[in-house]
Amino acid sequence: MSWSEDNLHRWLAEQPWPVGLAGARGHDAAVLQPLVGRPVVCADQCVEGVHFRPDADRGAAGAKAVLRTLSDLAATAATPTSVTLAVRAPEGWSEVDLQRVILGARRAAVAHGAELVAGDLSMAPGPAGLTVTALGVLEGDGTPVARDRAVPGQDVVVTGPLGGSLASGRHLEPVPRLAEGRALVRAGATAMMDVSDGLALDLFRMARSSGVAIELEASAVPVHPDALGAAGGDARAALSHALHDGEDHELLACLPDGSPGASPGATWTRIGTVLEGAGLWIAAPSGRSQWEPGDGGWIHGGGPLG
Repeated sequence: MSWSEDNLHRWLAEQPWPVGLAGARGHDAAVLQPLVGRPVVCADQCVEGVHFRPDADRGAAGAKAVLRTLSDLAATAATPTSVTLAVRAPEGWSEVDLQRVILGARRAAVAHGAELVAGDLSMAPGPAGLTVTALGVLEGDGTPVARDRAVPGQDVVVTGPLGGSLASGRHLEPVPRLAEGRALVRAGATAMMDVSDGLALDLFRMARSSGVAIELEASAVPVHPDALGAAGGDARAALSHALHDGEDHELLACLPDGSPGASPGATWTRIGTVLEGAGLWIAAPSGRSQWEPGDGGWIHGGGPLG
């Protein structure tokens, strides 16, 4: 069982023409229609054995590769327009496997207002790898949000419950919080990022990038039912899953105290405060403690943060 790049190219030529494509289909570079707004671009990877199991549905893997990349666009309040997909697949995959990956990626893009406009195929030994580049547009001319723009006195909010995504399989179906990202910016958010490597680790990264301290209120963290399931119903263990599991792709944001609340269709929960100082601090009924790198979360390659 193997696959042929030439057969897949002929199959791709029979697929629907992307509306946003101005140049020729099948060219290595996609010439797009003009954008209205500031262009925003990001890239992300989805690697077999790291982001999806070898026995995972191929269409779900292709979709996840797109959705996790669109989540990065959501963290800038951008609106997606197009994506590209580069596939590195082993010889043992079939052409149907590749077709399912591509169709899954296309469906995920279209579901969020974007199009799959170009890509690349490569056969190589080892685990499969899916690399997506996403292009979006940002309206207005204000200062964009970023992880290094948290300011002391701001509230810290998150857009949804956390934890248990890996144990439940929910990690294959992340929901890019595009509407929430735009609503948070309208509410005055200055700092934003998505939760991919664990709530605590990502809050620590935001605090470090911004040169501030963040105090997280443990009792305010919204815990996903999947985290309770992974913890066998134990509330303390479920909170640990919510703090450290990752692959939730909810948005973290910092916005002025007293900013307008969440709007219909775009919700969030206050979970902490930005303070003078450094690092991440967790306030719990048992006391206040400083979270240290290595306490949890996902760091590629392991080891301490530099």
